[in-house]
Order: sequence, then structure tokens, then C-alpha cells
Amino acid sequence: MRRRLKTILVLLLGSLGIWLLAVSIAIWTVGQTDHATKSDCIIVLGAAAQGSQPSPVFEQRLRHGIDLYQRQLAPRLLFTGGYGDGKTHSEASVGSAYVQQHGVPAISILLEEKSRTTRQNLEEALKVMNAHGLQSAIIVSDPLHMKRALMMAEDLGIQASSSPTPTSMYRSFGAQAKVLMREVYFMHHYMVSGE
Repeated sequence: MRRRLKTILVLLLGSLGIWLLAVSIAIWTVGQTDHATKSDCIIVLGAAAQGSQPSPVFEQRLRHGIDLYQRQLAPRLLFTGGYGDGKTHSEASVGSAYVQQHGVPAISILLEEKSRTTRQNLEEALKVMNAHGLQSAIIVSDPLHMKRALMMAEDLGIQASSSPTPTSMYRSFGAQAKVLMREVYFMHHYMVSGE
């Protein structure tokens, strides 16, 4: 009996290990390829703002959004992200100000300033898209965040392609491993809770 329980436990742990490895590979793989196609808008997912300035992670997303816009892959940039605790500037407004300083005209910019999470980013972005008759989007985020963002976009019915940032603040193996483990956790959290 004890041997049978030990065998079952080993099989369960082995299966769990294989599953977590498969999820990790899927997250990593999606983030390594740019699938941007001509679309109606570019959704730049929010990240932290430091006062009126983007955090280093957010700045990488903004730079990539500008690049896609300048390559004429979409005529509009849609910035997401509300006000963090105690913040006086929304992530979206910080993103808008940054890209305008780098030559993007205000007429090409759309904002949503209500969201606090990735799921909310995309829910609110979809409302803005619908209000402006936009059908398709390129989603911009960090490479390891891309799989979860695409899954959420698909669940919301957004016709989206992915364009992970080609540069990242998470360069070392340790930093990337930490972010990957975080994303594996949040992928499972989303699959269970829908949030």
C-alpha cells in the first residue's frame, strides 16, 4: 500500500512538473516573436509611472509603441492604465505625454484611465476601440507578459496580434527567471479566477 501511494505521489509530482514546464515554455516562446500586423490601433499596456515619468519598464513599451506607429502599422496609439495608489498622474496620461514629446501627434492618441490590472487594461481598451469603430489591435508589452495578455484579449474577443518589446529591463537570467515564475503563477490565477 505504501509503495503504491509513493508511486502515485511520484506520478502526480512528475505530471505537475511537466505541466509547469510546458506553461513556462509557452510563455517564453510567445514572447520571443513579433507578430505585429497592420491594425487599427496599437494598445500599449500600462506599467508603473514615477510621478509624471514612465518607469523604465513602461518606457520600453512606449518606445516600442512609437516604433510600430512610425512604421505605419497602425494609425492610433491606445494607452491603458489608471492611477496607482497616491499617484497624481495616470499611467495612460504619462504614456501619452511621453510619446507626444517624441513626435506622435495628440490626434493619434487614445486613452483609458480606469484600469489597474492587465485584464482591466484590455476590457477598458476594448470599450475605447468600440467607441471609435476600431476592429483590430497590436498589443505591446514585455516579452514574458505577452502570452497572458494575448489569452485575455482572445477571451474578450479582441482581434489582436502581439508585439513584445525587443528590449527589456529584465536582462539577467535571475531577473528573467523571477518574472517567468511570476507569469506562470498569474497565468494559473487567470485560468482559475478569470482575473
